[in-house]
Amino acid sequence: MKSIRARVLLAFIALIVLSGVFSMVAIQEVLVLHLTHRMEEAARQEIDELNRLVEQGVDPRTGRPFTSSAAVFDVFFQRNVPSREEALLAFVDGRAYRQTMTRFALPSLPAPVMTQFATSAADPSARRLRTFETSLGGAYYATWPVRVGDSFGTFVVVFLPVVERQEIARLQSYGVLAVIGVVLLASGAAWWVTGRLLGPVRSLTQTAQAISRSDLTGRIPVRSDDEAAEMARTFNAMLDRLEGVFQREREFLMDASHELRVPLTIALGNLSLIRHGIIEDSDEERRTVALVMDELDRMSRLVNDLQMLADVKNPNFLQPEEIDLESFTHELADKMVTLAPRAWHVDAASAGRVRADRHRLTEAVINLAQNAVQNTEPGAIVAVGTRIDRGSWRIWVRDEGPGVAPEDLPHIFDRFRRGAAAHLRYRGSGVGLSIVAAIAEAHAGRTEVSSRPGEGATFALVIPTVEGARS
Repeated sequence: MKSIRARVLLAFIALIVLSGVFSMVAIQEVLVLHLTHRMEEAARQEIDELNRLVEQGVDPRTGRPFTSSAAVFDVFFQRNVPSREEALLAFVDGRAYRQTMTRFALPSLPAPVMTQFATSAADPSARRLRTFETSLGGAYYATWPVRVGDSFGTFVVVFLPVVERQEIARLQSYGVLAVIGVVLLASGAAWWVTGRLLGPVRSLTQTAQAISRSDLTGRIPVRSDDEAAEMARTFNAMLDRLEGVFQREREFLMDASHELRVPLTIALGNLSLIRHGIIEDSDEERRTVALVMDELDRMSRLVNDLQMLADVKNPNFLQPEEIDLESFTHELADKMVTLAPRAWHVDAASAGRVRADRHRLTEAVINLAQNAVQNTEPGAIVAVGTRIDRGSWRIWVRDEGPGVAPEDLPHIFDRFRRGAAAHLRYRGSGVGLSIVAAIAEAHAGRTEVSSRPGEGATFALVIPTVEGARS
């Protein structure tokens, strides 16, 4: 299969050849038309001179007007010297009378042509310029009747432009050589240009092949600002996104396997103690079974959380509905009270209606509340609030716990990422806040966190209204 470069080059060469052929044909036609026009002008000039002699001239032998066509021809042939490409012939009463061919390219004309000339005076259409073939190429001729008294004659002028036809043929040869030269030069230029233009495509192919064999670190070098460079930049940007996705997926799999390995190890170790009879006391066995069940329950919650994160890309993940924000705020506060003994407050309950998925938002807020509970002591203040801004609305959970360290803020919503000291306060997988971020993004919104160490933290979901999303 031919490469794109070869196909482009062949198409380019074919276009040049066709253009050259059409140009040569057009130039030849123009030159032939010009030659024919010149022959017509020359024939008209000879005929006009003959007509003036017949109408206005006198016979020099008698000093009177001409009395016969033969006398007219005698005077006309004495006074006119034809060019090298021209022959003059005269016929009287159907017979050849005089001819001047001393400078003509042929010594004589073919007999059939002479017979045709002798009889052509009776044909009116023969008065226009016509052609006949000779050994040196096509010849042009025109006939004109001459009637003086009772005498009838025919004047014939013949042109055989051998030199001009040779010039046309020479120009055609030069044209062929020029087309060949243009094809060779243009082919070299086209090969070089297509190589430059298709360079990014080859780099793209090589990069794609290298990626399929190894990793995603390869990139296409960009050295210009044309469309090919834009394609290379777009491909590089796509590779950047893919590399980021694959990197996050690898990190996710490693983190998930790590999080699942710990409870599995604990569960399998304790079950092994029971299986081998190392634990014989029934109370200790019950405690061991309870521990195993707790670890399995934690694994089940982790798997459910991961399944929910995977379902975010599902088009049916959200089931939006009209929500009265004020009543929804108080509804959330009532549900949060059951989580743990804290001083539950409502910071604000904005009046208005929004469109969102009630159940997903409840899940996100409960996750934030659970996170606040795990980072505060009994009796500490944990508050929920809502507010409608211009083009968006927000819902937040505020606590008065230890807050989030500045170095943890940029990654606080990443999967399996927990604060530096979080493991000292509670057990967790680090998926809860990533679920909150996923629910916010599913609503075309975002998450925000503001915190100072020792002064608590405020986690918020900011979701655009219908008007805000349109703008």
